[in-house]
Amino acid sequence: MFASFFEQYRLAWREAKDRAEALVELSTEQGFPHFLAPATVIRGWALTQSGEAETGLTQLRQGLPGWRATGAGLYEPYFLGLQAEANACLGAVEQGLEIVANALDRVEETGEGWFEAELHRIMGELMLQLPKPDPIAAEAQFRHAAATARQQGAKLWELRAATHLARVWRGQGRRGEAHDLLAPLYSQFTEGFATPDLQAASAILRETAASSEPKNPIPNTGSSR
Repeated sequence: MFASFFEQYRLAWREAKDRAEALVELSTEQGFPHFLAPATVIRGWALTQSGEAETGLTQLRQGLPGWRATGAGLYEPYFLGLQAEANACLGAVEQGLEIVANALDRVEETGEGWFEAELHRIMGELMLQLPKPDPIAAEAQFRHAAATARQQGAKLWELRAATHLARVWRGQGRRGEAHDLLAPLYSQFTEGFATPDLQAASAILRETAASSEPKNPIPNTGSSR
């Protein structure tokens, strides 16, 4: 179960799907509903990432009630966040926003804040997918996500939130600011450069590198005197 969670955290949907399917098989064989429910959630998320959004969302919706039926409450904000993203894949942005709001309410109620940064990041993404996108509100969510992750020491999620914020700034022509935001965060990583998050950050850094280069206002005349 934790291995399937880990693969989801790093957005490795193929590996997450393999882990989740193995967990579904084992949980079904042994009669473990407590483990079958999160396996269904993670497999549902992986299916949405593979292009099977409708099937994936159906499984995500099945997994959470199954989880609650066991009496479990932990991970509910996490599962709700994944469901919100799946709704966005199908264009149900308003519904996704409502689900994220419910997840944040759950964080407030229980104090389970380890996924809070991601929930704000997801909310920001959804705001950009509205029929009338709200980049100002989305930027505020990305900032909140990055600040929360920084406070928690969650470097990957801080980079993920900052990458989304930098993408907004790049679209606004604020390329130098985007580069300066990402560069120090990206430099903290010493491995994992093939992961989607680090590749996305690297791509923006390459695109915005020229905008961050210092300008020399004094022309070089070539004179030695």
